[in-house]
Amino acid sequence: MRKSLTIAIHHEKGDNSYSDRWIEYCYNNSIKYRLVNCYDSNIIEQLRDCDALMWHWQHIDYKAQLFARQLILSLDAIGFPVYPNAKTAWYFDDKLGEKYLLEAIDAPMVKSYAFYDKKSSLEWIENTTFPKVFKLRNGAGAFNVVLINSKKEAKKYINRAFGKGFSANRREAILEEKIWHFKRDKSLKSLFNISRGVYRYFFPHKIYSMLPIEKNYLYAQDFIANCDHDIRVFVIGNRAVTKKRIVRDGDFRASGSGKMSWDIGEEGRECVKVAFEVKERLQAQSLAFDFVKDIDGYKIVEISYAASPRGFPHALGYWTRDIEWIETPLRVEYFIIEDLINSIEE
Repeated sequence: MRKSLTIAIHHEKGDNSYSDRWIEYCYNNSIKYRLVNCYDSNIIEQLRDCDALMWHWQHIDYKAQLFARQLILSLDAIGFPVYPNAKTAWYFDDKLGEKYLLEAIDAPMVKSYAFYDKKSSLEWIENTTFPKVFKLRNGAGAFNVVLINSKKEAKKYINRAFGKGFSANRREAILEEKIWHFKRDKSLKSLFNISRGVYRYFFPHKIYSMLPIEKNYLYAQDFIANCDHDIRVFVIGNRAVTKKRIVRDGDFRASGSGKMSWDIGEEGRECVKVAFEVKERLQAQSLAFDFVKDIDGYKIVEISYAASPRGFPHALGYWTRDIEWIETPLRVEYFIIEDLINSIEE
């Protein structure tokens, strides 16, 4: 008999909402839940009579960026169950943090470089090869990622990085994305979205203006040539969901392309195996990976504590820890709340 639990859920609506499904799961399984607001000053008091907190916070949430990690660490300090916990989310939306974390455990990662002053950055580009992929430490969906083909381009980028810096979400990148979607879809909806992109170019959403300016560092990765896809692996507990994302036409990025396949192939199973191993070494509750294929095998590009639920709306099944395929309809959001409840009961 399952003991009486009360799960605190920070609820946010939208296409990327996890909480909608968590609430649905609690309702369907007769589990008590309480809607809380993690932005309230008395959030700790709100949790006094609860058994766990679930809060899916996103990279564009400037308020969460200010204190989410601190709240999670505080709850971890008293043994209060929370998703995501500190080991799962401390590096979230921080590619610099990911670099050191993956290097520390010797994970198979695309070679990455980080510099924190202009002089060392300029010295590096004089001795490296091009092209290189330059990135801001934050952002998702291929935003804030550019391919630098020459020293001249690199110097221009570095001058800005150690000058006025970059907005966390570039307006021109958002407009370019809308135009690319129209070229791909050729639909009235995508055409209308271009006008929305133009509007947002001149009148940016206030949420982006609240994010800090990115400056005074350089982060780059080796460019993996002739790569026509990446593989996303989202590990939740002892299950992994996967898909292959196809690189955009005339581009080097697969993230956000909208082109995908559920068949990751035999070689893709190695990505699943590595993902489970890294997730367990980091003792994370969940971990999402992007892998690209280099000449000596697949390597990790980036990680995150979760993947957009829109990315797995019709997943056909999942992989077990033994890399066995289980074909079944699923909701990744359900896996997360099931694991948290089981961990409390155990």
